[in-house]
Amino acid sequence: MPKDVIELITADHREVEKLFDRLQAGGADRVAVLDRVGALLVAHSRAEEERVYPVVAKRAPGEKDQVAHSEDEHEQAEGLIRRLQATDPGSEKFDSLVTELVEAVRHHVETEESEVLPALREAVDSKQLHELGGKFRERREEALAEAEREAAERRRGGEPTKDELYRQAQEAEISGRSSMTKQELADTLEHQG
Repeated sequence: MPKDVIELITADHREVEKLFDRLQAGGADRVAVLDRVGALLVAHSRAEEERVYPVVAKRAPGEKDQVAHSEDEHEQAEGLIRRLQATDPGSEKFDSLVTELVEAVRHHVETEESEVLPALREAVDSKQLHELGGKFRERREEALAEAEREAAERRRGGEPTKDELYRQAQEAEISGRSSMTKQELADTLEHQG
């Protein structure tokens, strides 16, 4: 039987917690684990922001501020992932950033599971939770595939990912960035720089 959106979100939370344990343990596979954490967090965030949070904001208006805060926390986590990807995995700085990421995401998870998800469960019926689960799963899988492709590209040659280019375009306040391809983002940023 298909899972509802709350079950899917909490399953992702548990998977990330297990990956954090591996990341904090050190080991030779730290870069691969970081890539998986990064891909999963980005995919999970995109699916929540595009499929779940709009429903929460509409159906549980008392949670609008918390939804906005959750989106800020997603951005913070993604920024920490990018910093980790640019840091030597054997360094003390890497360990410090891992600790910061783990603490930030755990805080986000606790708040989401104690406030946002219960509000969603109260605001919509079981059928809607299952429908939303399908939409969340579909968007998550799309974003996960893209994030994993970008991680593979990064390992191959260090060229910026589409997500990194998008963030740069966002910081440069380039309009139309959300509909641009990776190459269009790169070209636009190059012409602005």
